[in-house]
Amino acid sequence: MSRIAQITRTTSETDITLALNLDGSGKAEIATGIGFLDHMLTALARHSLIDLRVQAKGDLHIDFHHTTEDIGIVLGQAILQALGDKRGIARYGHAVVPMDEALVEAAIDLSGRAVVGWQVSFARDKVGEMDTELFEEFFRALAGNALMNLHVIQKAGTNAHHIAEGCFKAVARALRQAVTHDPRIGQAIPSTKGAL
Repeated sequence: MSRIAQITRTTSETDITLALNLDGSGKAEIATGIGFLDHMLTALARHSLIDLRVQAKGDLHIDFHHTTEDIGIVLGQAILQALGDKRGIARYGHAVVPMDEALVEAAIDLSGRAVVGWQVSFARDKVGEMDTELFEEFFRALAGNALMNLHVIQKAGTNAHHIAEGCFKAVARALRQAVTHDPRIGQAIPSTKGAL
């Protein structure tokens, strides 16, 4: 069964169309209007091996908040939709990713419960034109809509670009593990409750 999703979400603040394939090869076509976010979403696709297409128009004349958060919302919804009832998936994923002097750990449980642990700090307010506080907003929106338990922990790092990139790549690698089909599970749901 193909694990794909396409979602369009339009509000007074943003207009977003997103398509993904959980069983892709990491292809990305990203146009958000925010250069650094495009870079991070491209890295997320590449390292998760999820094919990802994002077209977003937002009220960037105000700031980048609505666009960043809403893309997180739509990406989370698409992951949840593509996973279906989660039969046969590994469910858990974990990665520790070095990015030069930065080191970031991410852990994911596709549990059906939206919980975020965020232990990341930035020494400056912006990377390029993007506010560093928006990275937490993105991941909270992602986890809240994918109904995942997500922990992102900065182990080391001083360069804001490296820390942010480490976060996206660590989450990508953990997500890649979590959504992977585990042949030992077969078509079982990976929970003693029988549902996720």
